[in-house]
Amino acid sequence: MSQENSETIMNTDDVLSMLDGLLEKWDSEWWDEFWKDKEKPVPFFTDLPDENLVKYMSICSDLNGKAMDIGCGNGRNARYLASNGFTVEGIDFSKECLDWAKEHKDHRSDIEYLNTSFFDIKKEHGTYDFIYDSGCLHHIKPHRRAQYLKKIFNLLKPGAYFGLVCFNDKGGASISDHDVYHKKSMSGGLGYSEEKLNKVLIPFFDIIEFREMEPGVEAQSFGQDILWTVLLRKPEHH
Repeated sequence: MSQENSETIMNTDDVLSMLDGLLEKWDSEWWDEFWKDKEKPVPFFTDLPDENLVKYMSICSDLNGKAMDIGCGNGRNARYLASNGFTVEGIDFSKECLDWAKEHKDHRSDIEYLNTSFFDIKKEHGTYDFIYDSGCLHHIKPHRRAQYLKKIFNLLKPGAYFGLVCFNDKGGASISDHDVYHKKSMSGGLGYSEEKLNKVLIPFFDIIEFREMEPGVEAQSFGQDILWTVLLRKPEHH
C-alpha cells in the first residue's frame, strides 16, 4: 500500500491514530527499561500503598468486591486492595514491573496480573466494583482521554467507585492540551489544574472527594503533594 493510501483519513479512528503518531511513543519497551533498575530513587518504587487509598477503606463502607488497578507497577496498591478483601486484577503493559510484583514476598493468589494495555482489555460492562488509577491519567494523550474515562465508566457497576491519583500543576507539565501537539510531546506527564481536572471528570462521574495528596503518614503509606487524589462514583442510574 502506498503512503498516500495508508495515510488516508476515513473515520475518527484514523484521526486518533494519526494523533498517536505525532507524539513520542512510551511503549512497553520504554517502561520495561524504566522499571529495570529497582534501586533507583523513584518515589513510588516502594511497598507502601497510596495514603488516599488507605483512607478510602475507612470512609466508604461499601467499597469492596472486584477491583482493577490500572498501571499497577510493582503491585503495591493491588496488594493493599487484596489485603482488604478485594479480588484484584493488576494491569500494566510493562512485563518488568509485573515480574517484580509477582516475585514479592507477599504475592497473593487473589491478585491476577495482566500484561496488557488498558485500552486492549475486553470485559463486560459493569464488571468492577472499584477501579483505581495511580499515575496513568497524566500520561494519557489528550485525544485518548475521553475514550479512557468512558471505558472506566462502562467497566464499573452503577454506583461503583473510581479512585484517581494524578499530577497537579506542581508535579507535571503546566501545558495546555493544544501545546502537547504543538510540542509533539507530553513533556513527561501533564500537570492538571483543579479546574481542568474537574472539567474532564464531571461529565462521567460524581466527585466524592477532591484534594491534594498528603505526605505518607509515619512511613505507613505513600504520599506526595505534587499529586491530586480524587474519589469518584458512577451514578446509580446508568
